[in-house]
Amino acid sequence: MTRTTLSVAHGPAAEPTRVLARFEDWARRTPKAPAVIDGTGTWTYQDLDAAAALAAKDLADRVRPGDLVGVCLDRSTALVVTAVALARIGAVYLPLGPRPGERRIRAVTEDLDVACLIGDPGVLPEEYRSGEHVPLLLPTDGVNAPAAAVAAFAGPVRGTRRAPEGTLYAVLTSGSTGRPKAVAVAEASLSVALDWYRAETGIAPGDRQSLLIGVAFDPHLLELWAGLTSGAALVPAPDDTRWDSQVLTDWWRDTGLTHAVAATPTVEPLLDRPWPQGLELRHLVVGGDRMRRRPGADVTATVHNAYGPAEATVLTTAHAMRATDPQAGDHAPPPIGTALPGVTLVVTDAEGRPVARGEDGELRVGGHCLALGYLDAELTALRFTTPAPDLAVPGVDRLYRTGDRVRMNPDGSLDFLGRLDDQVKISGVRIEPAEVEAAFEQDPRVRTAVVTVLRDSAGHGRLVAHVRTADGAEPAPAELLDAVRSWLPEQAVPTAVRIVDGFPLDANGKVDRPALTAREQDRTQAQAPAPGAPRTAATDDLADAATTATERLVLTTVRDLLGRPGTALGDNFTDAGGTSIIAARLLAVVEDETGVRLRAPELLRSTDLRTFAALIDHRRTPRPEGA
Repeated sequence: MTRTTLSVAHGPAAEPTRVLARFEDWARRTPKAPAVIDGTGTWTYQDLDAAAALAAKDLADRVRPGDLVGVCLDRSTALVVTAVALARIGAVYLPLGPRPGERRIRAVTEDLDVACLIGDPGVLPEEYRSGEHVPLLLPTDGVNAPAAAVAAFAGPVRGTRRAPEGTLYAVLTSGSTGRPKAVAVAEASLSVALDWYRAETGIAPGDRQSLLIGVAFDPHLLELWAGLTSGAALVPAPDDTRWDSQVLTDWWRDTGLTHAVAATPTVEPLLDRPWPQGLELRHLVVGGDRMRRRPGADVTATVHNAYGPAEATVLTTAHAMRATDPQAGDHAPPPIGTALPGVTLVVTDAEGRPVARGEDGELRVGGHCLALGYLDAELTALRFTTPAPDLAVPGVDRLYRTGDRVRMNPDGSLDFLGRLDDQVKISGVRIEPAEVEAAFEQDPRVRTAVVTVLRDSAGHGRLVAHVRTADGAEPAPAELLDAVRSWLPEQAVPTAVRIVDGFPLDANGKVDRPALTAREQDRTQAQAPAPGAPRTAATDDLADAATTATERLVLTTVRDLLGRPGTALGDNFTDAGGTSIIAARLLAVVEDETGVRLRAPELLRSTDLRTFAALIDHRRTPRPEGA
């Protein structure tokens, strides 16, 4: 009789270390080494240490250890200085992104005891623009630098929830109540992830580490502190690298990057074409979404397919892929990897009992990687659970329920199979449809909103909002979308709004979301002309004899990417629902079909899709001799 092997796996042993102290050690040992290479300027470890000390001194009278400080800066030297300064004070770094929406900030500050916001006063929410300001001498030169920087204090009314003792940083994740959840992470937990990163990638003095991930998302903390705790140099990324995969690789090449972290949807287009030559990149860590194929044998960097929720400190598993692997180039999803040091993985049934290896179940994570919890005790008790009595895991007294469905292989690696709950991944970002629904329902013109997700044949998702309006209200879909942009991150804004009279119900009287999804799919198929069907006068721009081949290419591609058959050539790309990820896919199609290489800013500056198509035609029209 064979003994069943349970889906329980432990990473190598690990002991927490220090994060800030390791940076300060490099500042003493290599004061003249570059810490940030920011455009044409370089900040040494000595420069960075001195600037952080000055910022900490300016904040010390108003910000105490344990205070939450909302950071509204982009990827820049100013951001790096702020992170070090807050760690030195013992305050909690709460990254909110460079232009947080006023509604989102209001929700955060109503719930959390936020001491102040740090950012450019010109882009802070109104309540903070008009409040008390303490000027900060943060760097105002270089990539994504603020024009000025202040610590902005609002009125005396603040939320009540504070971070637990020992919190280094807190990040917001999508919340089903319509209000973002704040996750508190200790220095010890981040240190374990950083120790793995340094050991796995060999990052060291002389290397260059990207600072690319959006500041509102926790992987940017892995980038930031990985550079500073290894004696390497951080290189902040210009904004257009997010929109265009070739701009991204050009930036890697031009800056001599050796180590990078990037979202999976950003990297995927690179794997469908020959790998760029002349890169010094040795290690590329990708995550945030399911990887749908392995890198090819021409990829010169080791690619790490990483997985991990914010509640488990950025990453908990990883799978390294090299050009010499026998499976290189396979068009099959790679595993999300094995447990990192100090991590315990358990795949369970609905009752929390481990399933046999090879069986599907929910992933629960424990060990040094776990966050302290949410800044909400009830929510923490719900998601951070005690292991089942028959699951004796030495040193693991808590397990985080990820809500992800996985399968553990015989070697302990995991295959990612999807979500168990209503959360979805859009462009690599975890989204609660309920949060998007709540954002719509803040509008007095909206009675009820239901959000569904549609996926194309490649698995890319987009959100559609089905809205029942209040009596007498007749808002245009575009008006409703504009209203939620200040509440939601870019990836959570739906590509379409459907005004409905009511919602289909299932046998239990609940909204039948699958029926809504099917209805939307039918609508999309009905509005798309059948292959080879004759055009009629009702077929819009595509039927117009004056429409050029390039205009047809652009319009057809945008409609397909957005899932919006009604998009017209006179529509602006971003107003139609275009995002950075969709822009990258559109530019890739244009280049493949026309040979014309355009940059994201040229798409964004075009007043409408017709103008963008004309630009393509202009670029590929040979100039007369002597012109």
